[in-house]
Amino acid sequence: MVDFKAVIADPKSGKSHPKDVSGHHANSLIGKKIGEEVDGIFVDLPGYKLIITGGSDRDGVPMRKDVPGARRRPMLVTAGVGFHPPDKGVRRRRNMRGNTISPDIIQINMRIVQHGPKAIEDSLKATEGEK
Repeated sequence: MVDFKAVIADPKSGKSHPKDVSGHHANSLIGKKIGEEVDGIFVDLPGYKLIITGGSDRDGVPMRKDVPGARRRPMLVTAGVGFHPPDKGVRRRRNMRGNTISPDIIQINMRIVQHGPKAIEDSLKATEGEK
């Protein structure tokens, strides 16, 4: 069974909300790519629409939107996700993870695109109280 930690960013309030995702909801996220819109039911937020913005694997290797597939590969990067150069013109070879969610991914970053009927704090606290 696969377990993910979803970090849900709320652009309205500027806050992020962590949520553990496991079971069949986590399995249904496998194969989704960065930039895809998913239903909020996968993270116990019915009525919400979320967009996948990134993630990282168990070793902290970040996902990149421009790398196809789900595996790690070394890339020569100048800037962007996973590398912020101290000086102009510096390039480094860094391992990057592809843009597809696989069982190796631990954290998935998401952003709310469409809000649901209930406030996100109320929805997440209600699901935490059930456990």
